[in-house]
Amino acid sequence: MDDRFREAMTKGYALDEPHLVIGSPLLGDELQPDVRVRVGLAMMNRHGLIAGATGTGKTKTLQILAGQLSDAGVPVFVADIKGDLTGIAAPGRTDDAKLNDRVASLGWDYRPHGHPVEFLSLSGALGAQVRATVHSFGPLLLGKVLDLNETQTAVLSLVFKYCDDHNLPLLDLADLRTTLAWLVSDEGKDQMAECGGIATATAGVILRSIVTLEQEGADVFFGEPEFDVDDLMRLDPQGRGIVSVLELRDVMDKPRLFSTFMLWLLAELYEALPEAGDLPKPKRASSSTRRTCCSTTRQTRCSTRWNGRPA
Repeated sequence: MDDRFREAMTKGYALDEPHLVIGSPLLGDELQPDVRVRVGLAMMNRHGLIAGATGTGKTKTLQILAGQLSDAGVPVFVADIKGDLTGIAAPGRTDDAKLNDRVASLGWDYRPHGHPVEFLSLSGALGAQVRATVHSFGPLLLGKVLDLNETQTAVLSLVFKYCDDHNLPLLDLADLRTTLAWLVSDEGKDQMAECGGIATATAGVILRSIVTLEQEGADVFFGEPEFDVDDLMRLDPQGRGIVSVLELRDVMDKPRLFSTFMLWLLAELYEALPEAGDLPKPKRASSSTRRTCCSTTRQTRCSTRWNGRPA
């Protein structure tokens, strides 16, 4: 092994702060087992990319990172496309000859153990069902999901405002379809007259977009009970971070469903997560005030399901 390479790796990855260990450096085909490649725990809230050909260890790297973050008391959320990451829930094997050879070559102190994992599912088939109400999406975000233009999104905003003013809950896409259809009917169109009204053609475009979204499978995501993003930030009784695994194997052919969820999740996290600057490790500030506010609002709006006509 080149002494200059060893010195550079030792100096470059020598961290006194809390850190994660990814592996050991390579020079060509030669491994340096007495040097560890480390990443500071404080850097794990930054963007990163793990790339490589099939079989090069991308999934194992993700498992190692998620497992060490959990052990450090940091909750983790991962979207599992092929079901490869679920193995972190169980301890690794100790009777695998190839694994033992690899551990020996790395000089690794291998102590297999499982991690606290909760499985989530957009369809409800592979884990706890994840849902959100149409109301929590709001007209702007939902307009993006429905591929609406500015005028159509403005009409959608009027529908949301009407429901807000009359304490009418919008829980799922069926509620939105029923409301929109009623507001352009002979009986309901006068309700929107003071706001300029809703053109039948515009309403038709929105309704067709809703039907398209339903046919692509995204309708199962909308409804109650609504998923609370605070549930992604939990620790187990031993202080380890819960690893929330979103199973996507059964919805790989429904990209609109996955993209709809991710848009909603990112919007919710952006609203909930505080601006905290550089921290010793990724963390979630207390959100008890937000939780109480949202719970009160949800209870007021969704205590009764609307049948499509004002009470």
